[in-house]
Amino acid sequence: MALGDQRPAVFTARERRLIARLRTPAAVQAYLNALPYNQEPGGRATLRSFRGVVRHGCAHCLEAALFAAVVLEQHGYPALLLSFESIDRLDHVIFVYRRRGRWGSIARSRDPGLHGRKPMFATPQALARSYMDPYVDFTGRVTGYAVVNIADRMGAYEWRVTDTNVWKVERVLLDHPHRPLRSSDARVNRLRLRYRAFRAAFPGRKPVFYRGRERWSPLPEEFRDEG
Repeated sequence: MALGDQRPAVFTARERRLIARLRTPAAVQAYLNALPYNQEPGGRATLRSFRGVVRHGCAHCLEAALFAAVVLEQHGYPALLLSFESIDRLDHVIFVYRRRGRWGSIARSRDPGLHGRKPMFATPQALARSYMDPYVDFTGRVTGYAVVNIADRMGAYEWRVTDTNVWKVERVLLDHPHRPLRSSDARVNRLRLRYRAFRAAFPGRKPVFYRGRERWSPLPEEFRDEG
């Protein structure tokens, strides 16, 4: 466990078996891809821990990032989350890791372009930039990012296996200083026009036509036929 956390998580037998099976980032991404996205039915927002994701069998973006952090922490990876800020306040959080000197990520989203990345990026900033074009939709535009070791920041707060929502994690990420990521207005406007045209031409589908797609992790099944 990370420094500052004096209470190692106590996992159930089911959780231990799952952690033992998901030994790599690719395995964790595949597991999360197979889970339904947590649509928070009934308008009741959730922020479940690793235990909550296992129990309920679904996850939204931050829940997926926390799930990945807990699992891979047990295999020696730091519990690093990368938080994005957007002009429309619809932020996104992913788990990030370093392998052989290169950075990759694990993520779950309602948008195909905001899922994981293979460990092919020289820096966290380069990794973050790979999300900028796919982030542009009707309202979104990345303005900043932050990498946070959530285990260090949360200290003794139980965020791994609690049965309750872990809203303090969200607050810590929102309050953490984000580094700016700048993009030209002209480029964003072109991307937004292209996005709107695609959605008008193909209702119910979302684009995957972005440059650098060869660096994306395999997508969940529901996005395999997107254009």
